[in-house]
Amino acid sequence: MSDSALRVLIADDHPLFRQGLRGLVDSAADMIVVGEAATGADAIAQAQDKRPDVVLMDLNMPTLGGIEATRRIIAERPQTRVLVLTMFEEDESVFAAMRAGARGYLLKGSARDEVLRAVRTVAAGEAIFGPVIAERLMSYFSSAADGAPRPFPELTVREHEVLDLMARGAGNSEIAAALGISLKTVRNHVSNVFTKLRVMTRAHAIVKARESGIGNEAGPG
Repeated sequence: MSDSALRVLIADDHPLFRQGLRGLVDSAADMIVVGEAATGADAIAQAQDKRPDVVLMDLNMPTLGGIEATRRIIAERPQTRVLVLTMFEEDESVFAAMRAGARGYLLKGSARDEVLRAVRTVAAGEAIFGPVIAERLMSYFSSAADGAPRPFPELTVREHEVLDLMARGAGNSEIAAALGISLKTVRNHVSNVFTKLRVMTRAHAIVKARESGIGNEAGPG
């Protein structure tokens, strides 16, 4: 192993996932795993002790989450780059990670080559996002830059997508198929929409959406 190999710290509370990541990183000739952490607090301590070039950071960990761990690692050791690798694709998680100093954001399930490429990219000081996250960011910023205020700014991009499909007459199963997400995730988004719009029923949410110009196109075929 070359002395110039990228030093990688893996922070994830699932032992089997950490094992898989270790195997992946160790398979690359230009990388070496210098430590593993199961909590955010341990990730901070090991980042100070092991001096990694890149931390592969999960967001949902006990005692201290990945967002706060990222913030503290960057504050204490700014030369370390953090690459988030998580199940969470919600806008809040993405932007919170970016604000904390993360240089990359991938979803678990990303291809092996994509993960290795992302490690090299953030280590070089560049930013990288998985295809799903990049598309969400582009959609968010393009809607913010078109000059027109977006209705219901309290909704996330995904919640806007769900509300739009609801207002076009789509049921939960159709929404799940259209967005490529699970039925349970759709129900969670619908519940969030109801809460943020302060409505009790789907019909009321649809009325408010259409009054704001959302979902006025033809419904799904």
